[in-house]
Amino acid sequence: MGLDRPLFSRRRMLALLLAGAAVPARADAPKTSLRPRRRGETAPPPLPDTRAAGTLVAAAKLGGAVGFVLADAKTGLVIEAEGGDLPLPPASVAKAMTALYALEKLGAGHRFGTRLLGTGPVVDGVLQGDLVLVGSGDPTLSTDHLGDMARTLAARGVKRISGRYLAYTGALPGVAAIDRDQPDHVGYNPAISGLNLNFNRVHFEWRQGGGGYAVTMDARAERFVPAVTMARMQVAQRDLPVYTYAAGQGGDNWTVAVTALGKGGSRWLPVRQPDIYTPEVFQTLARAQGITLPAAEVVRDLPAGTALAEHVSEDLAVILRDMLKFSTNITAEVVGLAASGAPTLEASGRAMSDWAAARFGITARFVDHSGLGGASRISAADMAAALVRARGTTSAAMLAGLLREVGMRDATGAVAEGHPTRVLAKSGTLNFVSGLAGYIVPSEGRELVFAIFCADVARRDRLTLAERELPEGGQAWTKRARRLQGQLLHRWGTAFV
Repeated sequence: MGLDRPLFSRRRMLALLLAGAAVPARADAPKTSLRPRRRGETAPPPLPDTRAAGTLVAAAKLGGAVGFVLADAKTGLVIEAEGGDLPLPPASVAKAMTALYALEKLGAGHRFGTRLLGTGPVVDGVLQGDLVLVGSGDPTLSTDHLGDMARTLAARGVKRISGRYLAYTGALPGVAAIDRDQPDHVGYNPAISGLNLNFNRVHFEWRQGGGGYAVTMDARAERFVPAVTMARMQVAQRDLPVYTYAAGQGGDNWTVAVTALGKGGSRWLPVRQPDIYTPEVFQTLARAQGITLPAAEVVRDLPAGTALAEHVSEDLAVILRDMLKFSTNITAEVVGLAASGAPTLEASGRAMSDWAAARFGITARFVDHSGLGGASRISAADMAAALVRARGTTSAAMLAGLLREVGMRDATGAVAEGHPTRVLAKSGTLNFVSGLAGYIVPSEGRELVFAIFCADVARRDRLTLAERELPEGGQAWTKRARRLQGQLLHRWGTAFV
């Protein structure tokens, strides 16, 4: 990357001026802050030759573009940058912005509730009216939670109902898939509903026998393993494609290639119609408690009724901690949709983009809240600016505590065990896209903010749908990108803290 090319536009320089700190506009800019020092103030250390960082980027041989920014977390002074003004896909690094957004809009103590309402009294074991399964979009709801609710309903004396069994899903807009450019069968790209269950995944298991293959589909959790009929699987006599999917009137229809199965195995598949899946699983669990329910009817308007059972999620802060640790896409989308109140996922992404612009003075385009959509764009400069400008706010202070510790690195980019400097960050990976952003926190010295984005967008865009689950060269590219990120962390942790 040429050292004589401007790193930031005038607009971006102004966006990064925090508390009077000036931003070097070029890699060969003055090696000290352009802000006049106050009397008694210590001069910042001189910057080393930035060509060292450029050499690391060139050696990674990633193609496409690389953008990174390192800044002082307190003042916002940009210490080192290369390609920082390039808008690139953030992948799951977007979840850090989603966490800030949700904490500010919903509050750290926000909880999602799932309830059973009765529209009439219980007389001699019969609910005189409708039973309503009411969802709030809880992304952490599991089969075990529904099983406990079924037990509570049985303890209330309910054996059957005189009216309808309703499933209210109107708390969130229905989304068939987070990103339509992903293969149908990948579990990290589920549907979204006001009633989500098991991260909207179904467990597919197969065993070879004398007469062919026995297949099962279930909604297992730790304590309950109910069979599922709405997700159906057929073994097909073919080599490719491995899976096919078609939406049916009453559920999800899958086929799998016989040559891909071997003697046995299992995997999680996405649920594309959670409005059918979740109420069916509860119906099965209720039956095990001696409660007979008719087939569910999905409604978008919430009926009035009396609460008969309820499950309440953990606080939002706990949910976000797990989201950032395990990078659960459905959690990011649910909390983002709940925060925005928008009618579609696309509109919700725009709402978060507008919020980021107003809140942090940055320019970003989010098409979702998880980063799964490859059309999202943010520059390393804007990501770092947001993390700096968020400092001092309750949500940002909490974010630092929720981020996963990824570890300081050695000169090869590998984790340096026992290093006194902590790195709290969110990583992100798509095909030929890799990002890392967060905080470098030394035991002594100044805290730093950084953002690193690597992307070969043209190579990613050339992939066919069939290639997107495991593209040729993708794993090696990601390994090189992560090694580069580790080498930059080592450079910064050694030279600047």
